[in-house]
Amino acid sequence: MKLKILTPSGSVVDGIEVSAVFLSGTLGEFEVLPDHAPIISSLERGDIRWREDGQEKGTSINSGFVTVRDNVVEACVEI
Repeated sequence: MKLKILTPSGSVVDGIEVSAVFLSGTLGEFEVLPDHAPIISSLERGDIRWREDGQEKGTSINSGFVTVRDNVVEACVEI
């Protein structure tokens, strides 16, 4: 699936292929895997982590929101 992370100053991640994404939602951390049901969620201070080529990578955020649809995870965040 594709991951896009956008900030007011530009893209942090722009359409990379990932096998999993871990997010800090307002109701707790959750994981997105391929073929996940469509969702929209707000995000809290924490980390967005993802698995790319078998390695886990990530970035810290202050807040934001995420949409998941058709194997595309798009997060708009404040870092």
